[in-house]
Amino acid sequence: MYRFKDFYHNEVQLSFDKHPFSKMPKHVWVICRYKGQWLLTEHGDRGYEFPGGKVEKLETAEEAAEREVMEETGGKIETLRYLGQYKVFGKEKTIIKNIYYAVISELEKKDSYFETKGPVLFNELPGNIFQNRKFSFIMKDEVLKHSLQRVKDCFLSEGR
Repeated sequence: MYRFKDFYHNEVQLSFDKHPFSKMPKHVWVICRYKGQWLLTEHGDRGYEFPGGKVEKLETAEEAAEREVMEETGGKIETLRYLGQYKVFGKEKTIIKNIYYAVISELEKKDSYFETKGPVLFNELPGNIFQNRKFSFIMKDEVLKHSLQRVKDCFLSEGR
């Protein structure tokens, strides 16, 4: 279990165990790869981030992950794997998110990407994300750091 403060100084707990905080989280975050590149979306207000969002009523977290990736990037998920879960103790509420790793099989061009400007591909994520204003606050804490390391250790060694 990792404990740290997020971009807004909220306490965060991160675990790579199976559902340590909730079996039915209300949010998802999906680290995506497409043809050897990182697939992010550009949120209209926040900037570059991996796709994610709320789990809708009568929807599983996995279904929400697939829907959010499609809505925000046009990406069709070939493989979706659970990575971990994190809990943010916000000033007004506590948020629990499942983290997934997805391999994207294709990008579908869409007329609308909902609240985002659509897909953005990176060969490598920049090392200065914490100082880079083009990146969302969601990308500026240890959830990203530890999750990327987990992806590299568990999945990229497989060539995916």
